[in-house]
Amino acid sequence: MLNALGVVTTVVVGVMVGVEFSVAFVVNPILNALPGDNGLRGRTHGARMLGAVMPFWYIGSLVLAAIWAIAGWHRHGAGLVVIAAALLILSVIMSLLLLVPINNRSKTWTTENLPEDWKEQMNRWDRFHYVRVAVIIAAFALLAAALA
Repeated sequence: MLNALGVVTTVVVGVMVGVEFSVAFVVNPILNALPGDNGLRGRTHGARMLGAVMPFWYIGSLVLAAIWAIAGWHRHGAGLVVIAAALLILSVIMSLLLLVPINNRSKTWTTENLPEDWKEQMNRWDRFHYVRVAVIIAAFALLAAALA
């Protein structure tokens, strides 16, 4: 049962990493390359859509990792799972303090009510997101190593 929990946790976190990696290195660069504010519609829609789903995914991943860490406390790899869970906590804190405030503002933007610094805010979000992606990649790698 513990092995199944480890596999499920690793897959859930791995898929989350894939989505967030894709946002950082595929979707947003495509949207950013569009002329003017044409990419804004895609980014605001993404902020609404992913903003509704990702909190459950991040918290769910953290809960799964915590359950795995507790259930397998005296087993091989438990330290890796604990560190991965700590990194997932860090990713949630980063999200709440750094990314969500920008996301909440941006999801209401239209071409009529755009703030003058909207591009700077998007660039700031992207920089924070790159760091968050690195954090969750590290958590995923630790979870995968704990399975071995």
